[in-house]
Amino acid sequence: MSNDVEPLFSFDNTFARELGGLFESWPAEIVPEPRLLALNDELATELGIDADRLRRTDGVACLVGNAVPVGAEPLAQAYSGHQFGGYSPRLGDGRALLLGEVIDTLGRRRDIHLKGSGRTPFARGGDGKAAVGPMLRELIVSEAMHALGVPTTRALAVISTGERIVRDTWQPGAVLVRVASSHLRVGTFQFAASTQDLDLLRRLADYAILRHFPSARDADNPYLAFYESVLDAQASLVARWMNLGFIHGVMNTDNVTISGETIDYGPCAFMDRFDPKTVFSSIDHGGRYAYGNQPMIGQWNMARFAEAIAPLVDSDPEVSVPQLVDVLKTFPDRYDSYWKSGLRTKLGLTSERADDDEMFVDLLKSMEENHVDFTSFFRRLADAARGDRAGVVSMSAWVDRWLERVTAESDDLIATATAMDRVNPAYVPRNHLVEEALAAGSEGDLSVLRTLLEALTHPFAERPGFDRFAEPAPADGAPYVTYCGT
Repeated sequence: MSNDVEPLFSFDNTFARELGGLFESWPAEIVPEPRLLALNDELATELGIDADRLRRTDGVACLVGNAVPVGAEPLAQAYSGHQFGGYSPRLGDGRALLLGEVIDTLGRRRDIHLKGSGRTPFARGGDGKAAVGPMLRELIVSEAMHALGVPTTRALAVISTGERIVRDTWQPGAVLVRVASSHLRVGTFQFAASTQDLDLLRRLADYAILRHFPSARDADNPYLAFYESVLDAQASLVARWMNLGFIHGVMNTDNVTISGETIDYGPCAFMDRFDPKTVFSSIDHGGRYAYGNQPMIGQWNMARFAEAIAPLVDSDPEVSVPQLVDVLKTFPDRYDSYWKSGLRTKLGLTSERADDDEMFVDLLKSMEENHVDFTSFFRRLADAARGDRAGVVSMSAWVDRWLERVTAESDDLIATATAMDRVNPAYVPRNHLVEEALAAGSEGDLSVLRTLLEALTHPFAERPGFDRFAEPAPADGAPYVTYCGT
């Protein structure tokens, strides 16, 4: 433990104080040779933490779990979850610990969380460890999502442990330090509901309302208002994913946050050629979590959330269920509104028209038929507004229609193109580039990772020297597959 006068973190641990019954206090496992691989200086500053102190030996010891920082109360959170549609009553943090909560420089409460810190009472046969590759993946993709403006958990640090762990091969071990506005999940509510302890469920809901949606307290039915807020946040989040070609890969209810942040970057990836059936996860054999299914699964997860909190909405199911169902039915329209609004912005459109639905359907159909790279298309469409149609020749008929529309809306197509470039990224974590960085990082070469992060954390400005980061994946590559890393 550090001997500094000021503690490394200024913890204020409300989850530990208020939600007994939803966690087990537990220490991290000691690792033999911790070494800092990556530190997010910008996030450390945002949290009010001295990044230089985190780099010191005692700082790294706290980040990896070898030392308990002053004020921390390490605990493993309990939750249930529907995994690929099947209900598991007891999941929980099998290889992760919540160190505690801090108030950042903007007054927001943030969790400091260790992932890969060893087995806990919720471990289900695994070793509780994590490998360098998957933890670097979470760093890369979560920071890219943050730069893209998507609500997300973030990575403060990745620390190698000096261990070798067994997955498909022997791999170097690592711990990820994750930051989130909270780690409350739909699965947390499912666990509380499964105990049949109504007081515990109510304490959890009251805590979540105060932490994430305090305006719900003033509603006629605060728990119904809370449900509507969570549902709306999820509809907005999934729409953002869809407008970026992002595929989460494992939309289980234990990976659905109450806050509306993206969490758990395991079998996730960004789509290259547009195809709604695209699946990347090695374990999603039926395509449940394919790109095109994500809105439907978002609503399905909200149905499971409704089941968990129904007793709080009203003690009589004949009253609570219809009220919750009425809100649940609004999910498609909410999602549709968020998605269309985002797509209009991507296309440089400034008005809504009656034929928008037809135009958007035709766009996606043409993109699929022509095997168009999702990310590149929107950047090249902006070029077409500038007079250069070379990058969209395969979709000339649709582009003609689009140009007619934007010309009717704007007398300055250069300004339209510039506005489009502000929302359509040039750089996303393309799968082949991520794999390059992970392979090099697992061998100790972090220079590839650093260069990739430099591109991804400034995704909208094309810069000299970064051309390859904007290029589509090689056309002759094998189908891309990702793994959960557990």
